[in-house]
Amino acid sequence: MKKKGIGIVDSGVGGLTVAKEVLRQLPREDIIYFGDTARCPYGPRPYDEVRDFSMQMISYVLTYDIKALMIACNTATAVILPEISSKLDIPVIGVIEPGARSAIRKTKTGKIAVIGTEGTIRSGAYAKALKKLSPSTTVVSLACPTLVPFVESGNLNDPTGYDIVKNALLPLAGEDFDTLILGCTHYPLISHFIQDVVGPRVKLISSAEEAASELSAVLSHRGMLANGGDLVNNHHRFFTSGDRELFNSIARKWLGIPLESQLVDLNRVN
Repeated sequence: MKKKGIGIVDSGVGGLTVAKEVLRQLPREDIIYFGDTARCPYGPRPYDEVRDFSMQMISYVLTYDIKALMIACNTATAVILPEISSKLDIPVIGVIEPGARSAIRKTKTGKIAVIGTEGTIRSGAYAKALKKLSPSTTVVSLACPTLVPFVESGNLNDPTGYDIVKNALLPLAGEDFDTLILGCTHYPLISHFIQDVVGPRVKLISSAEEAASELSAVLSHRGMLANGGDLVNNHHRFFTSGDRELFNSIARKWLGIPLESQLVDLNRVN
């Protein structure tokens, strides 16, 4: 069991932010990553479609006999986490509750903003998680449908990104908050623009670090962490349903490792 890999699924390249944290915190673990870039974004899609697509990705990574599953997509987490957790006998980690816990710890005013896809915001999952942890917390939520397509384009440092982010966050201009949850794993890839727009006073919360920490704690508790002394000999696998070269380019830059993704058509596999 210790030698088995960790499955990570996402609607596209956003889950690479989670993968990066897993690589940092658990360098001996192998990653089996699937990014459904051909059908990204999931946010505007109906509930049933998000569920079906998520199930297809999960079914695929399960063929690699993984020891744990991370649902790195916030929209998918909101839709499928309870169902898939009850069906699998391996640990299943989402990104919403870890992000909410981090925000509660970091806020000093109890006023928290959440940005995410239409599906994540519509589900109210973050607001519910935050209120459950601290009922007195004030939560303002905003869907930002233009941000995921910008990230998926791969032009992460294009100067026009600032204007795209500024326009997306405009409805928050009059709101009072000291903590902003990046409620989509794509958003940390453009956190430099987001921080510039909201200003240095606002603490940005990425659920990736917290989710990876939770995974580490769960695997450690169950005696499932990879070992092997100081030797790290990883066999990561990356899969995408869309443009391989674009995925490889973004993944190499973000993760800082050489990799070659494989193209998989989930409609033919499942």
